[in-house]
Amino acid sequence: MSELNHRPQARYIIDVKGLEQILTNLRSRGHTLIGPSIDAETIVYKQISSLADLPRGWSDEQGPGYYRLRHTQDERYFNYTTSPSSWKKYLHPPQLRLWQAQRQGSSFRSIPEASSGETYAFIGVRPCELKAIEIQDKVFRGENYTEPRYDKIRRNAFILAINCSRPNETCFCTSMNTGPSVEEGFDLSLTEFFENGRHLFLISIGSDAGGDAMETVPVDPVTVEQKSKCQKQYEDTCSGIRKRMVTENIRETLINNPHHPQWDKVAERCLSCANCTMVCPTCFCTTVEDTTDLIGDYAERWRRWDSCFTMDFSYVAGGHIRKSTKSRYRQWPPTS
Repeated sequence: MSELNHRPQARYIIDVKGLEQILTNLRSRGHTLIGPSIDAETIVYKQISSLADLPRGWSDEQGPGYYRLRHTQDERYFNYTTSPSSWKKYLHPPQLRLWQAQRQGSSFRSIPEASSGETYAFIGVRPCELKAIEIQDKVFRGENYTEPRYDKIRRNAFILAINCSRPNETCFCTSMNTGPSVEEGFDLSLTEFFENGRHLFLISIGSDAGGDAMETVPVDPVTVEQKSKCQKQYEDTCSGIRKRMVTENIRETLINNPHHPQWDKVAERCLSCANCTMVCPTCFCTTVEDTTDLIGDYAERWRRWDSCFTMDFSYVAGGHIRKSTKSRYRQWPPTS
């Protein structure tokens, strides 16, 4: 292998040792590595330190109301589809203290909240997950308003994306143009494959930060055969996705059918438990809670995840705006 002379969007071949070196380089640059790991019989995103923490040789089976891990003979690191958790909890934490105040005589002193010093490197971001992050960006990094804590974490985050090599029966990214291959928004992207018994990765550099992370990493040029193998893997993944969604005029269809009987059918099955919005990587609803100590000398304000499926979420001075499960579920789809 030769030393890398990188340029933006360059593509190379690395092996397992090369991938480990990338993680080492990211750690040395102060990044906290967050990646897939097995915990409580699920694959979740948590802090990792090396490739040994990844779910090598493990795959998942997902279906309606069904999730199981299974051990395979395939030694891939990224042979699962999506995790029950999401990167959202690091970019947009479930709870965040906004400010504190301490009594000083007859007034209060506001205590500024320190911003997060974490610099994350997200390892193994799927194409659909990357699109979900982009939706969060529209909310928290919009043209008119920016949430400073989100913006800082997002700006400093490193994204190592992974191109999917197999779908589950619940996948429908081809209908939404969100996969199974990542096109943009990453620092590095990987396609994992085997060739003549060698465990390899086709790696694409998507940013200057990605090129910096590749320093000291031994690389090989990509051969025509390797390009073909990765292309065939992509095509097989696409053909394995059976679920289809008609997206043409979908916004107009939702808006123009507020009383369609399908809303009643869905509401009959919905428990309004809010679990779907908690795990959804695109949901961003929050509530704000104030707390004080018993003698009133100290106060805090916290922002916590909330859900449009709860009754209190739409409560205003005049009462609840959306009293029925049907009305709350109807509000949930992206109609804006």
